Amino acid sequence: MGKLLSNFRTTILLSIALAGVMILAFGQVSGGFGEAFWQAVLRWAHVAAGILWIGLLYYFNFVQIRVMPNIPAELKPAVGKHIAPEALFWFRWSALVTVLAGIGVMLARGHAYAAEVMTFGLAQGLTEDQKGFTLMGIGIWLAIIMFLNVWGIIWPNQKRALGIVPAGDDVKAKAARVAMLASRTNLLLSLPMLTSMAMYQTLFG
Repeated sequence: MGKLLSNFRTTILLSIALAGVMILAFGQVSGGFGEAFWQAVLRWAHVAAGILWIGLLYYFNFVQIRVMPNIPAELKPAVGKHIAPEALFWFRWSALVTVLAGIGVMLARGHAYAAEVMTFGLAQGLTEDQKGFTLMGIGIWLAIIMFLNVWGIIWPNQKRALGIVPAGDDVKAKAARVAMLASRTNLLLSLPMLTSMAMYQTLFG
């Protein structure tokens, strides 16, 4: 068992396999593999990828950005050349999977539902019973803004700051600050976004 758990790839593949067994079991117990089942599968993927995405966002902001100034200069290249690029790989791709799976869940609930949340409940007129869509729509659009921030601002600037693409020292310093501020923007938006997602599902389903 120790040998199995010592290997990351083996561990994560086994975890995915066990999750697959659980997913199939839910399909059997819930009465089949219809639309509701596939919506549940998409929601599982959405949540799993979202945990990785937001977890890494919090790692960058709670740990790496705050601690980097205190790391001795001779040790900083190890973070920039090995840890940060790996973390950014999982960060940006988990963001993509989170958003795509979330859009899949939304569409699986029907075009009327998708229209309501994407327009903040205005698609059929903002009546009292549509206001839940307003709050859910805020969460969805915050997530989309955060996703665009990852791919459009954070990643391009991090490539310059970390030397993944050639850049002068002044350009690297500016890119590092832009990436940091964009990451802090996502940190700022993350809790309102998560509040929208979690509370809507609990209160409105």
